[in-house]
Amino acid sequence: MAAEKKAYPLRISAAVLEAMQKWSDDELRSVNAQIEYVLRDALRRSGRMKAGKIEPIEDPED
Repeated sequence: MAAEKKAYPLRISAAVLEAMQKWSDDELRSVNAQIEYVLRDALRRSGRMKAGKIEPIEDPED
């Protein structure tokens, strides 16, 4: 069962957004999916999210 998705407006600097766009292009993801991937990874590494089963990141652009 997929986790519930919630919309959240994000203010981000142009430089960070540009870097995320390039990274997401390299990984064949949308910027939204790449941001979620990076956040989940940071949460797991910091011990704030369990490293168990990883829910797939559903890309709304697909």
